Amino acid sequence: MNIRTLVYCFDQDKVLLGRKKRGFALGKLNGYGGGKEDYDLSIEDTAKRELLEESSIECDKNNLEKVAEIEFFYIDVPKEKNWDQIVHIYFLKKWSGIAKETEEMSPEWHETNNLPYEKMWVDDSVWLPLILQGHKIKASFTLINKGEAIGRYTLNYVNEF
Repeated sequence: MNIRTLVYCFDQDKVLLGRKKRGFALGKLNGYGGGKEDYDLSIEDTAKRELLEESSIECDKNNLEKVAEIEFFYIDVPKEKNWDQIVHIYFLKKWSGIAKETEEMSPEWHETNNLPYEKMWVDDSVWLPLILQGHKIKASFTLINKGEAIGRYTLNYVNEF
């Protein structure tokens, strides 16, 4: 299973999303993140590196607040494509730099109470509102139709990570 990260940067009542310009999730809005590499010492190092690569935003990994851990299973995607993943999700409220467009992502600020869920992954509308309300969660989603529909899911609140 792939180990991945997502980082959501906040500026008061706005959250930074990136429109994916290539590869996996092409055209979708999402947080910033990606896969853990062997040279990353920790999952927080992965989150920090991916955020910088995809947005030009720099952060101290100690400012990353882990808010969710979600497993995704794509049952109708051949296993050799290796889409199954566990995603460590972080909120970030303090960073340096300005979000810039990169080869990977195009930045967009959105009001947290009016997110464009129709332009995001189908499961985001289930779990993202919960963590925006301050809950920490562990969840598992089985996605069908190559990730465009939810087959089933489980979701649990946790006190800490």
